[in-house]
Amino acid sequence: MSNAIEIEAKAMIGKADYERLRGLYSSYPSYSQTNYYIDDDDFLLRREGFALRVREREGLYEMTLKTPLSQGLLEKNCAWSKATFDSFAKEGKFPDGDIKRFLTMLDIDVSTLKIKTSLSTCRVDVPYLNGKLSIDENEYSGKKDYEVELEFNNMRDAEANLKDLLERNGINYVLSKKTKTARALDALKK
Repeated sequence: MSNAIEIEAKAMIGKADYERLRGLYSSYPSYSQTNYYIDDDDFLLRREGFALRVREREGLYEMTLKTPLSQGLLEKNCAWSKATFDSFAKEGKFPDGDIKRFLTMLDIDVSTLKIKTSLSTCRVDVPYLNGKLSIDENEYSGKKDYEVELEFNNMRDAEANLKDLLERNGINYVLSKKTKTARALDALKK
């Protein structure tokens, strides 16, 4: 298992602005990934501020638990095999490991957790300043949206650098605090 701190600024943009940014960075290849979001029927993890997902990219699976920090999110990651993913998706068998121990320590019954929804992303990653710019086209629950994220070592600079990039390219900057997890789970309610 690995741990990381994720600090990123993000903005929702329209399709035309997405296409403009995508054109600026057309030399960078895109790739696809699907996030499977996990919670119980009462959305306990969400109510407690946690996000739990399994990401599938090119046949590789990784579970990530995100927990809030004062600045950013603490991410706990562990690799899964396809068999582990299939066992969880079909039978609800939560695999042993550090994430299971952590959730159990918080009195979360992992046997009640299941995949609630998924979100597929076509993403372009670009090294930008001393961070990573991601340009995303997302599809979930019959919806499509476009998002730009800038991962950086502190939130103030992430927001300022993302705002500068967008405004220099004629794109209105509106900071978004709503995560992919929240958007995908909210779409279930509609």
